[in-house]
Amino acid sequence: MTESADVAVPTVAALIGGLDGLDYLADEGLATALFCATRLAQPQLLEGEAGVGKTTAAVALAALLDTPLLRLQCYEGIDAAEALYEWNYPRQLLAIRSAEASGERLAAQDLFTPEFLLPRPLLHAVQHPGPRPAVLLVDEVDRADDEFEAFLFEVLAESAVTIPELGTIRAAVPPVVLLTSNRTRDLSDALKRRCIYHWIEHPPVARVAEIVRRRVPASATPLPVQIAVAIARLRELELQKPPGVAEAIGWARACHLLGLPALDESAVSATLGSVLKYREDLELVRGRSDWLRAAG
Repeated sequence: MTESADVAVPTVAALIGGLDGLDYLADEGLATALFCATRLAQPQLLEGEAGVGKTTAAVALAALLDTPLLRLQCYEGIDAAEALYEWNYPRQLLAIRSAEASGERLAAQDLFTPEFLLPRPLLHAVQHPGPRPAVLLVDEVDRADDEFEAFLFEVLAESAVTIPELGTIRAAVPPVVLLTSNRTRDLSDALKRRCIYHWIEHPPVARVAEIVRRRVPASATPLPVQIAVAIARLRELELQKPPGVAEAIGWARACHLLGLPALDESAVSATLGSVLKYREDLELVRGRSDWLRAAG
């Protein structure tokens, strides 16, 4: 039988080492937060600016635990049907027609059984048999509304979901629940009370360089450090969307694809769209020739 998560990740240090082996570099604070998420029946809320590696943390944790990653991408207007379950109406209709053809009559309770259920991420997470828990990623929960937050409370607090026709389904192996937020709006106090909280900072230059080096190992030797320094310098400017680690990786990939050995002014001019995503930011940076010299 596959070992449990407790055995697979016995300590914070083991978690750091395991994630390192998957090329995800976590500092002690984040590793401690993820360790608590694997051991405590309590969700982990990861906040931070876009591009700091919140979603990637969940992906790496699921890979480390060798368990399914079930991702629920939140957006404005998301509802319970998309998060929890839907009934397979076409299959129910076929069952009704088949019964009528054979002279039978199906009762309502015959049509609302597990075989006609279409599980969505929350239900999949609760029904996962183990022995290791599934990792449930509720991504960008700040994009959903207050009503959807309230809907999440049952699964977050009790590792259970309720389907009116079937009753309450409780997890035999409660999932590891990670929620991420970019803080586009404030989350409710009720949601936060149910979670352990961790804020992911932008990593220092040396760590960004190492991340880039690992994610784009074929890039020219000076590029990871040059890009890491340039990203830090760009973040000091008044940009609408300051770049993060994700943009640093994308920048290195673009430079490698174009065969650019170093980050000089011509390389920046050719690849700046890999880093900045607003026209106003591009114009600001192109009008400030001093920022690249300072970065170098």
